[in-house]
Amino acid sequence: MQLHLDSLIFDLDGTLWDATATVAEGFHRARQRVEYVTHDVTLDQVRAVTGQPYPVVYERLFPELSPAQREEFRHICAVEELRSARERGGVPYPVLRETLEYLRGKYRLFIVSNCQTGYIEAFLDHTQTGELFEGHQCFGTKNLPKADNIREIVEQFGLQQPAYVGDTEGDHSACRANGLPFLFAAYGFGTAPDYEARLDTFGDLRQLL
Repeated sequence: MQLHLDSLIFDLDGTLWDATATVAEGFHRARQRVEYVTHDVTLDQVRAVTGQPYPVVYERLFPELSPAQREEFRHICAVEELRSARERGGVPYPVLRETLEYLRGKYRLFIVSNCQTGYIEAFLDHTQTGELFEGHQCFGTKNLPKADNIREIVEQFGLQQPAYVGDTEGDHSACRANGLPFLFAAYGFGTAPDYEARLDTFGDLRQLL
């Protein structure tokens, strides 16, 4: 399928980098600050909830906590996760920068993620790719779902023919809610019911586009 695009909007975790170990470290640090959480979060558990809005993540990982405890722990985790992200970052997928530089020569590039404020900035700092992206939006800014944040980027920057690149069903749903083509990052953490193109590596974008 030939795609006629003017821009690409990327998910972050599972699409641009893998920060599973960093996020798990944030959970571990947060657990040490409270008495009511008695277990650490595994890497597989982190991958299973990656891309979900924050309230959903904590409902799934800590169903035994009261709503008040869950909310308190969520705020503590947010602080520790961001600290870990700033300190150690994640693992960029192979040929990330080279591929982004190639794409930037043809398309306008953006990021929309269900992360907290400051997390995208940590990614940009660690990968030194800030100059390649024209803008970004996240859940933490206004507590809006991904579909709304994609729509905001499209409207704010006047995008005419964007596509969304993501790795989960949540990414797919948010993309389809805006009527956009979906490029499925099959190397990431999740699945997708359908897509306009499948990417087995991040570098496949060069061959596709």
